[in-house]
Amino acid sequence: MLTIGALSRKTGTKVQTIRYYEQINLLPEPERTAGGQRRYRNTDLDRLSFIRHGRQLGFSLEAIRELLTLADHPQQSCSQADSIARRQLEQVQQRLLRLKALEQELQRMISECTGGESGDCRVLEVLRDHSECLTDHNNIGE
Repeated sequence: MLTIGALSRKTGTKVQTIRYYEQINLLPEPERTAGGQRRYRNTDLDRLSFIRHGRQLGFSLEAIRELLTLADHPQQSCSQADSIARRQLEQVQQRLLRLKALEQELQRMISECTGGESGDCRVLEVLRDHSECLTDHNNIGE
């Protein structure tokens, strides 16, 4: 049995985050000692590691909840997990498109900077007037 501190250290998850996951029912309510301290099993460690890895891959808490439900019912088809992962991949690809456009815009702003006075600064000019941008980066990847 692990304390919340040990669980935190083993998974690299903050204690507050572990408590939050319990509140939103991603983690089951742990057993408690007579003194009220939480005690976690290896299954809780595995579940929290699953959640943490899912978060590192950018999955939303709701997607992780769906994946955990599938993991809790191993007889179900894998197609739903595949669908969730494909949806996540699509979101990542959209973010990458947006980041690439932002990178190009920033490179252009910097390259057009002449190093003169701030009143003539291209970086400040573009930030002041969005129409100076080459792309409408608000809508890229949507």
